Amino acid sequence: MNWARRLTDPFESTLAEVGRALPRMRRLGTRFVRIMSYKPDDDADHLPVEVVRRVREVTARFCDAGCQPVHENCMNFGGMSPDIAVQLLDAVPDLRWVFDTANPVFNPDRARPKPWPRQDPWEFWTRVRDRVAHIHVKDARWNPARNDADYTWPGEGDGDVRRILADALARGYDGGISIEPHMVAVFHDTTAAAAQDDALRANFVEYGRCLERLIEGLPKPSVTGTR
Repeated sequence: MNWARRLTDPFESTLAEVGRALPRMRRLGTRFVRIMSYKPDDDADHLPVEVVRRVREVTARFCDAGCQPVHENCMNFGGMSPDIAVQLLDAVPDLRWVFDTANPVFNPDRARPKPWPRQDPWEFWTRVRDRVAHIHVKDARWNPARNDADYTWPGEGDGDVRRILADALARGYDGGISIEPHMVAVFHDTTAAAAQDDALRANFVEYGRCLERLIEGLPKPSVTGTR
């Protein structure tokens, strides 16, 4: 159900993917599986009933097998706005969220009047943070001249990475944090030129170190009591 699939695609292909994923997850001891909710049409501004039905079915199949599906705020129906993300989470109570800090920078907020403004990462985070199971860090600035995002080191873009991570840790977040630099290559962009392995490796290593330094510089969460 990712950003490359349409709601018009047969649901059977999605269920077949779920069926292939489950035995592999059991073998590897994988707890989480990232899902999405199909690529919306250019003028879509609401959450279709059929999307909710499919996400419920996929979520139930994973949860029944002891795996937790997490939905990413990306270029999909669930990621169209903070309001729509909450609608989907409310409609599928067993679903959890994987929050990507930079995706709001280049995604329009389709719940607002046209012309749609870009989403606000902090607003999106505060709306879903109680149901976030994983945080996915990348950072970016919107470039109107390119009509696309320019990706940056964590904390140097408009993804509010520092503020979001500080808030998460202050609230007791103890889940995973992963990185997706997109600075040298966007792996799922089939139109992008192939990147050199050495450059990719160096970028990932330095990106991780940069994020470590950012986290080390955050205020330490205060302890207000025992439990």
